[in-house]
Amino acid sequence: MQIKTTPLAGLLLIEPALWRDARGAFVETYHQARYREAGITTPFVQDNFSWSQANVLRGLHYQLTRPQGKLVMVVEGRVFDVAVDIRKGSPTFRQWYGVELSADNGRQMYIPPGFAHGFCVLSERAGFLYKCTDYYTPSDERGIRWDDPGLAIEWPTKNPVVSPKDASYKTLAEMGGDLPRWSGAP
Repeated sequence: MQIKTTPLAGLLLIEPALWRDARGAFVETYHQARYREAGITTPFVQDNFSWSQANVLRGLHYQLTRPQGKLVMVVEGRVFDVAVDIRKGSPTFRQWYGVELSADNGRQMYIPPGFAHGFCVLSERAGFLYKCTDYYTPSDERGIRWDDPGLAIEWPTKNPVVSPKDASYKTLAEMGGDLPRWSGAP
């Protein structure tokens, strides 16, 4: 397993070892001791899985008072995955990082609490798996517009399929006090 830091503090790109042979492939998707050595120490309490069609864009989502760290990966297809630092006071506030995650490359991304997260499907269909460090709380859910001009995320599509809820979100600048605070640690 290789752990790569990104320009955003605490956001990690993980390349687990993939074993391939004529039968297919095997990957260890999580090993607590190894991930703890990499600095991912908060326990995961909930796993989620979604399927999405081509050109679907989900996000940018976050929880305000019960922020979730997420370990994300793709088990079918390809996505462009994005994390945005929305922690007020963070030196990388308003910066985003995006990377292709796919079933073929086996990459994972660890998104620390206090980041907004979203992805866009690049293949005909994608299966997206993620572990969370806190439980989903509907009343705590927030979101930032996927096409926020202040963020200028370079999505690989101009006209994605977006849910009505995701399309109704405000820009980051309009969120005001509805943002998590940076604690000084990743």
